[in-house]
Amino acid sequence: QVQLVESGGGLGQAGGSLRLSCAASGRTSSSAVMGWFRQAPGKEREFVSAISTSGRSTYYVDAVKGRFTISRDNAKNTVFLQMNSLKLEDTAVYYCAAELRPWTVVRPALPNEFRYWGQGTQVTVSS
Repeated sequence: QVQLVESGGGLGQAGGSLRLSCAASGRTSSSAVMGWFRQAPGKEREFVSAISTSGRSTYYVDAVKGRFTISRDNAKNTVFLQMNSLKLEDTAVYYCAAELRPWTVVRPALPNEFRYWGQGTQVTVSS
């Protein structure tokens, strides 16, 4: 019902910035809670951030709080992850995810709480 395509990944320098985008089609992002996850080589997929359907509520894991900002443009069915002050530890494949069933964005989430996923975009941070 929802198709997601990430873009904006690539090479970044420690201390620099990247902005990831997630374009949604099918059901619009305005009807879905959206999230970002990341997975480093040999590691499990981990939650990064989520945003409510309206965009008024957001949640971040401590590792990225104050550095990353999730936002959405419902008119364009697009979700963003602005990544500032990049660290080497941010290197991972970043995945956009959508969940149509409502939940309140006040907590971290598990991957199985999101039904729809993009293919991922690689982010590599170098020193």
